[in-house]
Amino acid sequence: MPIVEATDLSKCYRVPIKDPGFVNTARSFLRRRYRMIEAVKDVSFSIEAGEIVGFLGPNGAGKTTTLKMLTGLVHPTAGRVQVAGHVPFRRQKPFLKRITLVMGQKQQLIWDLPAMDSLRINAAVYEIPEREFKLRVDELAEMLDMKQLLDQPVRKLSLGERMKAELLAALLHRPDVLFLDEPTLGLDVNAQASVRRFLRDYNRRYNSTVLITSHYMADITALCPRVLLIHKGNMMYDGTLNGILHKFAPYREVQFELAEEAPGLDLGQYGEVVAREGRRARLLVKREGLTRTISRLLNEMAVVDLTVTDPPIEEIIGRLFTEGMGE
Repeated sequence: MPIVEATDLSKCYRVPIKDPGFVNTARSFLRRRYRMIEAVKDVSFSIEAGEIVGFLGPNGAGKTTTLKMLTGLVHPTAGRVQVAGHVPFRRQKPFLKRITLVMGQKQQLIWDLPAMDSLRINAAVYEIPEREFKLRVDELAEMLDMKQLLDQPVRKLSLGERMKAELLAALLHRPDVLFLDEPTLGLDVNAQASVRRFLRDYNRRYNSTVLITSHYMADITALCPRVLLIHKGNMMYDGTLNGILHKFAPYREVQFELAEEAPGLDLGQYGEVVAREGRRARLLVKREGLTRTISRLLNEMAVVDLTVTDPPIEEIIGRLFTEGMGE
């Protein structure tokens, strides 16, 4: 049985309509008008225990709203959802002990106190015995390489160190399901890599289930064999990361080098020009015309080197978010 299961999950918000100007503001107090916004529309998916799944979509696609429904912070308008055998919006104690939610733009640690003090508060909330608390803190602090930082006030920690401390606090009760919303937001490259490494190790050690949203594709490619794509509240794709190439990228990338520069040459006749510098160029070529285009390139130009690959996955997803998904 899946540990996370959503069926036709939907969320609509009633938003007041107010036209600009003082008169319209006064009128809105007397006769308020509303419009309905569908943040999530009939979303269905399931996640097995131990999976790490990426949840992708542009800003406003419905990712955070979905996470809030999965964690019980928001009541769905329609549909059914179960997490770890519980209905999330009931917010029952056994359910809360089995999940955690980390949001990269929000913090739970007390700013002016050492991180250890916040951890002790969490231990009291989750009824973790003192001996077990010390063991868990030692283990997680070693995995995160931050033992020496727990006694420093949170405000004195770097952004990367604070995120590590947030993860430690969120995982202290050893949840089965981790909902991570932009956990590497704003971190430098080294800190991002450290957080990814920790999440991978934690998943392997405890067989935890992870649903992660991120705008850093490196997070997704490093951690998630499977991804969910949501766009304008609709689920557009559920499958392997590599499968996105076959579903949404009907072209291949052709890189080639000429024997000499040809600045006046129109490469657009062969495909979409992605990059061009000196004698080197990158083109996107439709899959169905690939053989014909390569033959033309070799016959019509002095090509000294040519390779054909799939375009980078981050470019494909970037195009989906920018241009729309099948619209």
